[in-house]
Amino acid sequence: MGISRPMSSGIGVWELFGPISGTRRLRHYTEANDGLKNSRRVKAVLINVDSPGGLATASDFLYSAVTRLSEKKPVVVFVSGTCASGSYLASCPAAKIVALPTAVIGSIGVLSVRPIVQDLLNKIGVHVDVTKSGRLKDMGSFYREPTEEEKKKEEELIAGFYDYFVAAVAKGRKMEESKVRELATGEVFLGEKARSLGLIDEVGDLDRAIDIASELGRVGRRLIPMRRRPSLSERLFLRFADESFEEALVQAEGLLSRRIFYLG
Repeated sequence: MGISRPMSSGIGVWELFGPISGTRRLRHYTEANDGLKNSRRVKAVLINVDSPGGLATASDFLYSAVTRLSEKKPVVVFVSGTCASGSYLASCPAAKIVALPTAVIGSIGVLSVRPIVQDLLNKIGVHVDVTKSGRLKDMGSFYREPTEEEKKKEEELIAGFYDYFVAAVAKGRKMEESKVRELATGEVFLGEKARSLGLIDEVGDLDRAIDIASELGRVGRRLIPMRRRPSLSERLFLRFADESFEEALVQAEGLLSRRIFYLG
């Protein structure tokens, strides 16, 4: 009878690629995060980031998940492409952020987007009849221009998202909020400039990020990719449609609604 050997410890690898949305992709990210957090084999975590950010609430969900992960294990972020807005927010709880010289960092800010198709509806003879319980109940609707009161309310809402973002960056990067506000113009910076401003810790390659994770986790450079096994229903679905198709359907549903982004 063979003797079972314990599986080697190492560095868990989690990839944060593409736009951050509230669909199946977000669920995959958070499940991967939980798997890394709970694995006894994983002594440190390397998050490879190439994302322009995305929906504000989804980005905040990831920020909270990475915060919980970093409280349990050392987390190192490696920026292989873009780490902007919502993806930068999600990266801030990491112990260290390493980026390539040509990586794009920052875009700290908030974007509120809503299409207004009032002229189109008038042209094709469509009239929207609304019965509402309060004057602001249909605020953000696509079928009319906003009132001055609604514009002011919208600005207050965006200011709240913005203040939250700035505070999260200040906490994670150990910077004064006033300094973060100077940088929070929506501007992006290349690696070396981002380092000099305190938005990242080092300019380096993937090997350097692995070295740091190994040092912080006191573990060898063995990488443990985090892969999630699809459920039976997902495997059946994927026989007929891929994830991009599902993502497109979800995006289409939100075309006529107000959406708030941490997006670079």
